[in-house]
Order: sequence, then structure tokens, then C-alpha cells
Amino acid sequence: MIYLDNAASTRIHDDVFDSMLPFLKEQYGNPSSIHRQGRITRKAINKARKQIASLINADPAEILITSGGTESNNTALNGITSQFSSGQIITSSIEHDAVLEPCKKLSSKGFKVDYLPVDKFGMIRMSDLEDILSEKTSLVSIMFGNNEVGTIQPIEKIAKICHEKQVIFHTDAVQAIGKISVDVKKLDVDLLSISSHKLHGPKGIGALYIKDGIKIDPMILGGGQEFRLRSGTENVASIVGFGQACEITQNHLSENISWIKKLQSQLVQKILTEITEVTFNGHLESRLGNNAHFTFLGVNGEDLIIKLDEYGVAASTGSACSVNTQKASHVLESMGFSLEQITGSLRLTVGIFNTENEINETVEILKKVVEELRAVSPFKEKYSFESKN
Repeated sequence: MIYLDNAASTRIHDDVFDSMLPFLKEQYGNPSSIHRQGRITRKAINKARKQIASLINADPAEILITSGGTESNNTALNGITSQFSSGQIITSSIEHDAVLEPCKKLSSKGFKVDYLPVDKFGMIRMSDLEDILSEKTSLVSIMFGNNEVGTIQPIEKIAKICHEKQVIFHTDAVQAIGKISVDVKKLDVDLLSISSHKLHGPKGIGALYIKDGIKIDPMILGGGQEFRLRSGTENVASIVGFGQACEITQNHLSENISWIKKLQSQLVQKILTEITEVTFNGHLESRLGNNAHFTFLGVNGEDLIIKLDEYGVAASTGSACSVNTQKASHVLESMGFSLEQITGSLRLTVGIFNTENEINETVEILKKVVEELRAVSPFKEKYSFESKN
């Protein structure tokens, strides 16, 4: 299997797996217990919190450990807005459902939610944000890097605009962490969401960075764990694995960024050169280095994924989190894509364990699959579909 769906989830790193094993077997004490077994697990959590914080240049006390990116996003939105009876929330039209769904619920509770449009590259306009910000704005939430097309928003500029109006700013950085260098102090964001399984850590664990001085209401009440913001006995093994994944990511960030960009460039160049009637989507320069999103005209994206899977290539059309909803991509719709263009979309996301040979093999398989599907396409008279070979 050639795995090119790293935006959905990544393979757990061997060192991460090894770091978790003791806390699944020998070190099983409750971190709230005062005996030795409890102290060992509490110390492990404290170490992991420092590792997570270090990756984004935060202080350990600013890291709230959660069950993943979805909970982090929900906690950011609900934890801020619960302090207000009403107000305005500003987000973008291409956010992950983990932001859009809470916004929808908050709208039903009396909050005014405004969705910033994007251009054909998936980029918001600063002027739109400036025009819509007001004294009633409670929170702005704009994702760092888009999970479907990879476009990176100008987060530092957005934070500056928000803070000029004394507005709190949250960014969903789930896709960005590990793909680019992220420094929360330089960016000056107030809240930032992270997910472990996007950077070779275990699933079901993540974090929300909360800048010192930003107050949020707790979402889960109970014994007072996680600074009284998220009660419940901690998932020690996964927290340890998450911390280890962050340390590995930080130690190898530059070389990993270079490698995935090299593979992405190779993939994009070969596909655009060797396959006809294909477009490369998202911003050409301001984009995540692991993401390559295409539209193959005259091909159904789901058919394409099924055929690729038969040939041993794992890919996707977009967010794995919204597959069960059976709806057209709201991201591509917001970028102005036609239904035909949306239908023919394919997302290939490379990772640190992929090889150049895998990229070459994938393109050869893709050429064969696209040709097979276009031979029976109802659009074959509309497009030329000649081979570039």
C-alpha cells in the first residue's frame, strides 16, 4: 500500500509507540493519586505538556490537553462565547466541520455568525475581515492551513487586525503543525488547536493552546483535572505519545519540511505534465507542503479513489471527517468550483515516510486509472483526454 492520505491520519512513529508501552502495562497509576505509581504518571504528563508547548513556543501552563482537534475547536468556540449572552462570531466559509458545526449551534442560541468568503485559491481577504469586525465581535476563528486544498491563511496579520479591535482570535492549526514552523508568540494568536494523529502520534489526543490571560469556561466538569478546564482521568499513554511525537517533530522539522515539499513538487509536476485536463487547486505559494489537490475533469472522484485503492494507493477527495455526510465539498463550493469540478477532485497528501519511488509509482497508476475511467465517462466527448505520453 502506498499511503497518500496523511492529512487524514499519519502512521504512528516507532519511537512514539515505544514511549507509550510502559504506560499501557507497568505504569498504570492514576495521575491524581499521591502514591508512587500516581506520581510517576503525573510526572510523565508534565513532561509531555512541556514537549507539546515547546513545539509551538508556548509555556506549559498554556497547554490544555484534549481528545483531539475537534474537542479543541469546540472548547475554543464554546469556552469563549459562553461568557457572553450574545454577540458576533466571525469565521470563514472553508473551515473544518469542527468549527462550522459549533458555529451553527451558537447561531441558534442567539449569536450572529458571519462567514468570510474566499477567492478561487481559498484565501480570505483582509479587507473583508476589517469591514465586518465590530465592538460586538466576541471571537474570530480562522483555520491556519486548509485540510482539503492546503491553502495557508496570513495568521499573523489576522491576529493583528483582531487585536487592534480587542477581539480574541482562534486558529485551527491541526493541519499546519508539523508542516510549517509555528510560533504562537510571534503569531500572537490567543487560541490554537492541535491534533496528535496528524503528526505521527496516537489518535484521540490533542491540545488547545490558551494564551496566558485568556479566560475560557470549562466544558467538562468533575474532579478538576487539566487546570479545572477539562475534568476526567487523563489518558496517560496517549498524552505521553503525543508529547513524544511533538518532540520528534520539533527535532526534525526543517528536514521533514524539505522532504515533504520535495515529494509534493515531484508529484504535482509529474501529474500536470503527464495527465491531460487536470488542474492543481489551492494557493500556488501559500500552501501546506504536504498537500496536493487536483481536479481531473471527466472523472468521478469517488470512483477514482476506489480504483486507486484497488491498485494499492490510499487517497481521498477531501476531509475524512465528513465522508459520512455525503455532501459536496463546502470548501470547493466556496472557492467557486462547479459541481463537475468538485466531483472530479482528488487530494493526495504526502508524509515523512513516503519515498520518491512511491510518488513515481503513484503517477503511473493514476495515469492508468484516469484513462480507464475517462473511457466510460459521460464527458468524454466534451474533453480531448488525449494521452500526454
